[in-house]
Amino acid sequence: MEFLKDLWGFLKTRKKYWLLPIITFMLLLGALVFYSSGTAVAPFIYTTF
Repeated sequence: MEFLKDLWGFLKTRKKYWLLPIITFMLLLGALVFYSSGTAVAPFIYTTF
C-alpha cells in the first residue's frame, strides 16, 4: 500500500494526472491475463493479443 501512496503523491505533486488512465488500463489488462490464464476463456483472450 505504501507504493500506491507514493505513486499518488508523485502524480499529485508533479500534476501528471494524465498517467492515471494509462496505469489503470495496464493494471486491468494484467489482472485479466493473470486471472484468465487457467480458465477455458484463455484461448479466446490470447487470440486478441
